[in-house]
Amino acid sequence: MTAVRLRPATREDVALLVALLGNPEVEPYLAASRAHGSEEVEAEVDRGEREPDGFGVLVIELDREPAGTVTWESVNRRSRIAAVSGLALSPSVRGQGHGPAVVEALVALLVRERGFHRLQMEVYAFNERALRHAERAGWIREGVRRKAYWRDGTWVDGVLFGIVEEDLGPGKQGPAPTITG
Repeated sequence: MTAVRLRPATREDVALLVALLGNPEVEPYLAASRAHGSEEVEAEVDRGEREPDGFGVLVIELDREPAGTVTWESVNRRSRIAAVSGLALSPSVRGQGHGPAVVEALVALLVRERGFHRLQMEVYAFNERALRHAERAGWIREGVRRKAYWRDGTWVDGVLFGIVEEDLGPGKQGPAPTITG
């Protein structure tokens, strides 16, 4: 079984993240506003270090090898809501069944360790693989923002997903996350 580990990104990870986010097999599925260049990614990493309770860029490791990234941000402190975005796995590890374990570790980190009650994310409607993955990993489809985003010369829908603490239920919280940093 592959060990999944999430760790805060550091400046040493910037080149790796830029390469992953700019990969032609990854980039079309990320938000057009997502940081892609070295300076932008470095600024996000720095922000995560300055605001560890409100924002984070994580490196996903599989068997201690960097394999992806995900970003989270506290969007409502009083109601304990975090938005998850930019979940990207390297094409070299896609299709091997790692996705649900990665999401399980992320949910465990943000809900169990960070104390968020609700996680939410949005996926482009044309990203059928991510839509299937989200539902398989336990995200609840909550709605659609019709023609919300201008992408590659056309309007595309955004599909909204959420997970609340109660969705995890007894015994559904997943393993305790492995976090370093």
